[in-house]
Amino acid sequence: MIKKSMTLAYEVGDKLYLNLTNKCPCACTFCIRNNGNGAYGSDPLWLEHEPSFEEMTAAIEKAEPERYTEIVFCGYGEPTEALELLCRTADYLKEKYPQIPTRLNTNGLSDLINKRPTAHLLKGRINTVSVSLNAADKEEYLKVTRPKFGEIAFEEMQRFAAECKKYTDRVMFTVVDILPAEEIEASRRLAEKLGIELRIREYIDA
Repeated sequence: MIKKSMTLAYEVGDKLYLNLTNKCPCACTFCIRNNGNGAYGSDPLWLEHEPSFEEMTAAIEKAEPERYTEIVFCGYGEPTEALELLCRTADYLKEKYPQIPTRLNTNGLSDLINKRPTAHLLKGRINTVSVSLNAADKEEYLKVTRPKFGEIAFEEMQRFAAECKKYTDRVMFTVVDILPAEEIEASRRLAEKLGIELRIREYIDA
């Protein structure tokens, strides 16, 4: 049963995560949204409505961001689906808390979502971009990620990651550790070919 709330900021270890939207152009087979209503013991991350900038900043202040080592744009949706809110919120953070680095966790399909180049908008706003690679070849990527954009998504995701290297301090690809060992190794080779580091992240089961 889906439970909804307005959980816009939640804690994961020493990091503060921001839940901007529930919209996403993918239907990944391993998506945490298939397993429950929240992550890492958070309150439900399904939103009653798409949040406003004022709601986001109020949630940030309530969470006391000075207590965290990083602020991460990542929730129950693709943050670049709310690109304007993402940029305004990042600007707010950089103005009020310039000492806290920011990270964007993304599927890398922002340009397709927003129908225009967007990587440059992260300059001065986002320190680290983490792109979900999910698979090392187009066929497996489409099978696992199931993007609404079809075959073009695999190349666009890689291109976006490469563009982000021009505008941010760090870019990395991620894959979940439940993938077969040969898939993870193939992903590592692809990441090396593109000059982007690969991080293997733990699969969260609800």
